[in-house]
Amino acid sequence: MRLLILAVGRVKSGPLAALQKEYAHRLTWPLEIREVEERRALAGAERKAREGELLLAALPEGAKLVALDERGKPLGSRDFAQQLGRWRESGTKTLAFILGGADGLAPPVLERAQLTLSLGAMTWPHLLARTLLLEQLYRAQQILAGHPYHRD
Repeated sequence: MRLLILAVGRVKSGPLAALQKEYAHRLTWPLEIREVEERRALAGAERKAREGELLLAALPEGAKLVALDERGKPLGSRDFAQQLGRWRESGTKTLAFILGGADGLAPPVLERAQLTLSLGAMTWPHLLARTLLLEQLYRAQQILAGHPYHRD
């Protein structure tokens, strides 16, 4: 199974970029990160819609989609790992995670998602949310492998 992170905004060098690189390097699943950015100064709803178009255009055909959204389903690490395992076992070729911009994800992106996932009740900056996602992907990999990285 190939993992894809589609995100609005670019990661610049610094501590979060280094941490993201570290967790990405630990993954045994192939991983690609695609960043999209709307450079025009658009108003909130128009920008959100345009970002949604850019994200969906970058999504490979046939990919399963997980949208990260504060109103999504909160999953514990084990439940997240089990869901990833089910997708892997069912033959999912590409599993894409989408992170929106400051205004969130456009309705067409949320409608296209097989799962809308919340990282918790708190609001996270987008670059930190990406880092949390990468760590949870690594943790899920370790849980599925029976490695003691995750303890109950």
